[in-house]
Amino acid sequence: MNFAWLKRYVPRGIYGRAALILLLPVVVLQLVVVVIFAQRHFEGVTNQMTDTVLRELELIMLAVGTAPDAQSVPMAVQARAGPLDMVVTPANRPLPEHDSMLWYDYSGRVLIPRLRANMEGIKAVDLADDDFVVLYVESPHGPLRIQFDRRRISASNPHQLFVHMVFFGVVMSIIASIYLRNQLRPIKRLARAAEAFGRGRHEPYTPAGAVEIRAAGNAFVDMRARIERQIEQRTLMLSGVSHDLRTPLTRMRLGLSMMDEDDAAPLMADVDDMQRMLDEFLNFAKGAAEGEPERVEPRAFVAEIVEDAQRAGRAVTLLPPEGEGAGMVKLRRVAMRRAVDNLISNAVRYGARAEVSVMLSDRTLRIRVEDDGPGIPEDRREEATRPFSRLDPARNQDKGGGVGLGLAIATDIARAHGGVLRLGESARLGGLRADIVIAR
Repeated sequence: MNFAWLKRYVPRGIYGRAALILLLPVVVLQLVVVVIFAQRHFEGVTNQMTDTVLRELELIMLAVGTAPDAQSVPMAVQARAGPLDMVVTPANRPLPEHDSMLWYDYSGRVLIPRLRANMEGIKAVDLADDDFVVLYVESPHGPLRIQFDRRRISASNPHQLFVHMVFFGVVMSIIASIYLRNQLRPIKRLARAAEAFGRGRHEPYTPAGAVEIRAAGNAFVDMRARIERQIEQRTLMLSGVSHDLRTPLTRMRLGLSMMDEDDAAPLMADVDDMQRMLDEFLNFAKGAAEGEPERVEPRAFVAEIVEDAQRAGRAVTLLPPEGEGAGMVKLRRVAMRRAVDNLISNAVRYGARAEVSVMLSDRTLRIRVEDDGPGIPEDRREEATRPFSRLDPARNQDKGGGVGLGLAIATDIARAHGGVLRLGESARLGGLRADIVIAR
């Protein structure tokens, strides 16, 4: 059977699902016990007591039959059936048209049909009072009002079972919920630590809780340590290689400075290209690990980057802010600045101008860079975000070279912040649109 339709009604959180697993069997079990007990006990006991009262009512009606008129009915009943302790008086007209009882009177729902089925002449049954039962019965002397104690015909306080079960069920559910919350707290701490690590933050975490949760926590701590060591080793390796290559480049630059300027110009351009490539290698090696997360006002932060780019002679414009969000966002300032600057550099390198916009909502930060260049085909956008990927047909290589790390650096930094880099086509300028989207 397919139970996929149940997913929309099931809680999404682990606490809600665990509470459902805990409470649903308890509630169902209580309902089954109440129904079975009510049917087997209260209904059976009420029927037995009703049958006893019916036999007593037969004696009352026999005593009524011996009275000469309606006024002598009470004296006749007292003389012949006084020990039965039933008050019989002529009924005042008009008689009630319907039976009456309280909404929570469970036994009343059983005894009224029982009385009507086994005694003739009943006009109405009044159970509005918890202490008395009043019957309106037709007799040879006219309608009579018969009153007797309620305890003679139904079990006393049948609702107490329901009250006790509900009360203790609620108390035990509260105790179980507190215990369940304490057991689930280590899982939430593990989830927060994993989410923080996915966003590039190292949140202190110590495994706690049940044995299985501790095992998962220890596995996470070991995995985080291995990943951090790998990132550190990669950074040190690329930084070391790039740093060591600076020495021969410097010697080559000094040697070329002693040559004739016309002959050395092409070689000097190659040295500059190599120097630029080394700088890109260093930026890629640093990645998103540079700096600690700090609270940043995103609009002012991007405006500062755009102003620096404009001072450097780049044709870039900052558009008015979008969104109704406000406040600060936790970012690695240096790393995010490098990512946005790389996107702006690519935009002005392959297009005539670039536009930058910031959209801030209550849940999302989006930094968008658009250009009027040739763009990137949709089927090659994923390839463009890979390290050392060069899309020669898609981009203009005459306006500057690179090693294919600009978009890769921006992608790594966005992922380190728990976000993503999305590439698309600019509706405003017709070129490439690059969005850094980060959840707040």
